[in-house]
Amino acid sequence: MKRTILICGLVGGLLIALLRWSEYQFLVIDHSVEIYAALVAAVFAGLGIWLGIRLTRSSRVAAVPDQPAAAPLATPVPAPDPMAFVPDQNKRDDLGITRREMEILELVAEGLSNREIAERLFVSENTVKTHCSRAFDKLGARRRTEAVLMGKKLGLLR
Repeated sequence: MKRTILICGLVGGLLIALLRWSEYQFLVIDHSVEIYAALVAAVFAGLGIWLGIRLTRSSRVAAVPDQPAAAPLATPVPAPDPMAFVPDQNKRDDLGITRREMEILELVAEGLSNREIAERLFVSENTVKTHCSRAFDKLGARRRTEAVLMGKKLGLLR
């Protein structure tokens, strides 16, 4: 009886080993190209996702400093200027510059690009370009710098 159990155990063990070997042959050796292709695809997908996140990150993300921030120094807050700038409404009305064109002209004077202005005002870049060109025409300017200088000269900009 012990001998029969021993023989059946050995035969069963050999059959299990044969099944595992054939499974290995089927999966790894017969499908090795597919396995390698899947691994390469996973690596390139991960690399693509990482690179996409890296390239499309907003330029306004602040870098984390390596050292802890120092305590803020007590700096005096400047008092508001009693003679604050007030744009010349009559000149604006004479030129026919709209409120939105004036708003965009002020942002141009701050040095913002069309994309930055569009993001700040929640409009498309084409809308910003249209308002800019209309304001430039009304001011008689061909460039952004000319428009800002004309705006300052006419008392429309600070």
